[in-house]
Amino acid sequence: MLTTPSSQRGMVTSPHHLASQAGLDVLREGGTAIEAAIATGACLAVVYPHMNALGGDSFWLIVPPSGAPRAVMGVGKAAADAGLYRGRGLSTIPTRGGLAANTSAGLVEAWRVAREQDPGEGTLPLKRLFDDAIFHAENGVPVTAGHAALAQGKDKELTGDPGYDAIYRPGGKFLVEGERLSQGALAQTLRGLAARGLRDFYEGDIARALTDDLEKAGSPVTAAHLARQEARVVPPLKCCLQNQIEVLNTPPPTQGLVSLLILALFDRIAPDPTEGVDFVHRAVESFKAARRIAAKARLGDPSLMTSDAQSLLDDHAHLNDVAQAIDLGRASPWPDPGSDGGTVWFGAVDRDGTMVSVIQSIYHEYGSGVVLPETGVTWQNRGASFGLKESDPNPIAEGREPFHTLNPAAALLPDGQRMIYGTMGGEGQPQTQSAIFIRRLLFGQPLQAAITAPRWLLGRTWGAATNSLKIEDRMPEDVVEALRAAGHDVELFPSFDSAMGHAGAILRHTHGRLEGATDPRSDGSVAAW
Repeated sequence: MLTTPSSQRGMVTSPHHLASQAGLDVLREGGTAIEAAIATGACLAVVYPHMNALGGDSFWLIVPPSGAPRAVMGVGKAAADAGLYRGRGLSTIPTRGGLAANTSAGLVEAWRVAREQDPGEGTLPLKRLFDDAIFHAENGVPVTAGHAALAQGKDKELTGDPGYDAIYRPGGKFLVEGERLSQGALAQTLRGLAARGLRDFYEGDIARALTDDLEKAGSPVTAAHLARQEARVVPPLKCCLQNQIEVLNTPPPTQGLVSLLILALFDRIAPDPTEGVDFVHRAVESFKAARRIAAKARLGDPSLMTSDAQSLLDDHAHLNDVAQAIDLGRASPWPDPGSDGGTVWFGAVDRDGTMVSVIQSIYHEYGSGVVLPETGVTWQNRGASFGLKESDPNPIAEGREPFHTLNPAAALLPDGQRMIYGTMGGEGQPQTQSAIFIRRLLFGQPLQAAITAPRWLLGRTWGAATNSLKIEDRMPEDVVEALRAAGHDVELFPSFDSAMGHAGAILRHTHGRLEGATDPRSDGSVAAW
């Protein structure tokens, strides 16, 4: 699929077509981009439950037609200290089960705070924003091929939690493609939020149901932790490239810093604007250098960082030195362990030109695997990324924020064009973001072609365990061999493999024309009018 859909009045793109349509319907009824994004995000929590849920986290970039862009940071904080795990003889935090569900959930609070960013808190009631999500949860939604493959692949790992088994293993078997997935308890939870407000998730009837089930599952998250949950509105990180394009991303604890550093470094060593080995090699080496800068700064909970993220982007002399040190013909070592996770990115633009770039996640597929029976909410395991030693990059302590691979992006061009974009895919997120940005805004490729083009990924990602340089097997053979000759540990992946992420983007031209793209590796679509 290489045709780039275009429209004038509004657009939504997401990794599931029903969620995109839910957002577009809100726009058609006069809703704002923020309201459309909430409708899309709520629907994704129902139709793509293996990748995101109400028990996860969420980050937003809101780019108004005029005025300053802002970020909404919906990150759940740790509800435990290292002693909880050491007392049980553990040297690492488990990735599944109650002890993995060790942070609060910031997603619903991010929706609430984002909604407050609309003039007059928007135009439509919450009930309308949740209509599609409630319908699909109550009446069922067909399981996609990708969801079915994951349910089968993770079946042994996840089987055993009563809530999980009741919903995602109906009849004692894993889900299969085309099967109707119904989530009645989740529908009731969404109805309760619509009736009593989004804070009910943290301080009301729903909060009490959540914490009762979390306690039974062995989670350290209590009513007090939920009640303290907040989402903050902050300025986004930004860097300005030599062509005066300003690129925006979310600050720590996300890896938005890495995404911007890649572009800042690549900008200094960019080859001629064509596909080929120079493009891939320099992008990969820019990612390695960006990760080293971030690691040295101890990227994660802002209170633990040794350098301010924005200052690192503003230190042009240091960036010049780092870029100069990149070998343009030889791969540098890559020992980083990487990470993976279950995530969705989506974007919306309304008739007034407000653009919203959003990402929400539960970390691993189905998060902690803890599905709370009374509410139907799956709880994330983002806190499994914490370490138990104070010498670890991000050691666990009550109230700390876990490192997030999540990072929604936006770009502001000097001629007035604006683009929102993002992807799921663990360590692949900043790499895929940079590929889309470079191909569309620097190389001038059509937007859909930029997303469909053969992709690469260094390190681990969703569904993959190796740290190699993964390249889709559609990449020209001469490019692959040249990369190997340069010292890259190349591993070929099947074309359009989900491990390469589910990307999307919307570009708004100066006079309001919209272009949208979705990833053929996902189940998504662009919905526009």
